[in-house]
Amino acid sequence: MITLAIGLSIVLLLVILFLLFRIGTLASIFRGSTQRAAGTTKTSNKVNSILMLLFLIVGGAAFAWSFADAWDDMNQPIASVHGAWTDSLFWTTMIVIGIVFVITQILLFWYSYKYQHKDEKRAYYYPHNNKLEIVWTMIPAVVMALLVFAGWKTWTNITSAAPADSVVIEVMGKQFSWLVRYPGPDGKLGEANVHLIDATNEIGVDFSDPNSMDDFMPREIHVPKGKPVHLKIRSRDVIHSVFLPHFRVKMDAVPGMPTKFWFVPTKTTAEVRTETGNPDFNFELACTEICGRGHFAMRFILVVDEPEEYEEWLASQTPFIEQNPQLLTKFTQDSKDQVVLEKSTEEVKTEL
Repeated sequence: MITLAIGLSIVLLLVILFLLFRIGTLASIFRGSTQRAAGTTKTSNKVNSILMLLFLIVGGAAFAWSFADAWDDMNQPIASVHGAWTDSLFWTTMIVIGIVFVITQILLFWYSYKYQHKDEKRAYYYPHNNKLEIVWTMIPAVVMALLVFAGWKTWTNITSAAPADSVVIEVMGKQFSWLVRYPGPDGKLGEANVHLIDATNEIGVDFSDPNSMDDFMPREIHVPKGKPVHLKIRSRDVIHSVFLPHFRVKMDAVPGMPTKFWFVPTKTTAEVRTETGNPDFNFELACTEICGRGHFAMRFILVVDEPEEYEEWLASQTPFIEQNPQLLTKFTQDSKDQVVLEKSTEEVKTEL
């Protein structure tokens, strides 16, 4: 905070000095002295050109300092296979764009100084150069094409079909929390229907489907290190966004349009705690789509275990229907009512 305050004070001081100088220039012009006005204009041009060079130097130094100071915050540990691809693509793009940015800014401010107005100088007429135009068109076009191709290749790898042996997890966003469901020992998620959602069955699981009888809904996401994890993503109200920063995972949860994402964790929670020196570190699932005033609360802990630890955790989970047996009674009654309705309909058809 102290550094920021000092920086803002310096900027404010420079602005005040510049404004005072401009006020003096305008006052000289308004006094009507042509000779003085001409001299003031020359001085103004010189001062402005020097200020531009100072801005380039001070601004460049401030940018370099802020970039270095924020390096650790910008570069969170990578904990997935495709996270390395994503970071590689990002930094390649940043390096290319950064080099171009630095060169153009140096030239821009240097030219402003070098070619400031002088009475003895005359502009050089240089209307056209085909070779130069071809060069500055083709080089950016080729570079951008390579970046786009690299991005397409990375995106294709990330969004390809999940491996058959993936750990399947359903993630549903709602205002303002995440709901998570795992398949049980059968490895299959039961059907879900929005019309079945109530205060207890918040995902709307159809418990008349045999595959849903062993599904469970934990309070934390657990995944095994080194094994593909397939997220099946849904939303039950507005647009949310699944964001796992350390795995470089980001995918919107859209009402009425299921989405997906898969990744392979490469570091356990314990390993990253050791790496960062933070014993309280946790991987976190956050919502990055502003979805209402409770948006800040949409956080969910994700734990990466060693494979054997994950299997132990998996075996300790209790199916959701066992924790809420009243739901089974409800679905049994609904099934009986449906049978009665079907019989009544058949009887009416027979009488007709």
